[in-house]
Amino acid sequence: MKPFLFLGTRAEDDVAESEYAAVLHCTGLEERDVRRVRVERGDLGEVDLDALSGIVLGGGPFNSSDPEDAKSPVQKRAEAELRSLAGRVLDADFPFFGACYGVGVLGGLRGGVVDRTYGEAIGCVPITLTEDGARDPLFGEMPATFDALLGHKEAVRSLPDRAVLLASSATCPVQAFRIGRNAYATQFHPELDGPGLALRIETYRDHGYFEPHELDGLLAMARGSDVEHPPRLLARFVELYAR
Repeated sequence: MKPFLFLGTRAEDDVAESEYAAVLHCTGLEERDVRRVRVERGDLGEVDLDALSGIVLGGGPFNSSDPEDAKSPVQKRAEAELRSLAGRVLDADFPFFGACYGVGVLGGLRGGVVDRTYGEAIGCVPITLTEDGARDPLFGEMPATFDALLGHKEAVRSLPDRAVLLASSATCPVQAFRIGRNAYATQFHPELDGPGLALRIETYRDHGYFEPHELDGLLAMARGSDVEHPPRLLARFVELYAR
C-alpha cells in the first residue's frame, strides 16, 4: 500500500503527539503506513501525489482569517505551502481529508469565504447530514445526526465554487463539504475524544477560545463527553482510498 501523508501544524509536542496518535487509532493505520510532516517545524517540501494513497490534514491554532499583520512568519509560510498543495489536490481530484484547519485551507479556494461569522464555542454539538451527505461515499454510512467535538473561531461563510455541502449544525451552516469527488473538509474534529479535547483546552487556554472562568466547566464537559460516530469517517477514508 502507498502511504498516507499526515500533515500537522501544532507547535506543542504533547498536543501534536496526541493528535497524531488519535489519527492513527481512528484510521487503523500503522506508523509504517504514514508519512508524517509537522509543517510548523519547517518547509513542507515536495509532495509527490502519485506516491501517496491520500492526505490527512489535522487541526491547529492557525486561522486563515487572521489579519495578515497578525500572522507569524511560520503561519504565513505554512498557509502558502498548504494553499499551493491544496490547489494541486483539487486539480488532480486527489484524496484529501482536512479536519478543522482543512476548512481554513480548502474553504477559501475557488471563491469560497472563510471568516469569523460562524465560529462555535468548544463543545459537543449535534451534526446533521444534508441529502448530499447521506448519499456521499464517505459520509453516507454515518447516522443522519451524530454528536461531534469542536471549537473554532472561523468557518466557511460561502462555499467554494461547485463545493457540495455534506453536513451542518444549528450554529454553523457548513460543518463538512466536498470539492470534486475526493477532497473533503470537516469543521468538527472526527479524531477527537474527551481526554484529547481536555488536553487541547488546557494547552490553548490563553488562545482566546474561551474566558478564563469557563475553564473548569469546559474540562468537565470534555472529560464527560463520549462521541461514537465521527472516528468512522477517518476509517472510511482509508477504506475508500488505500491503494
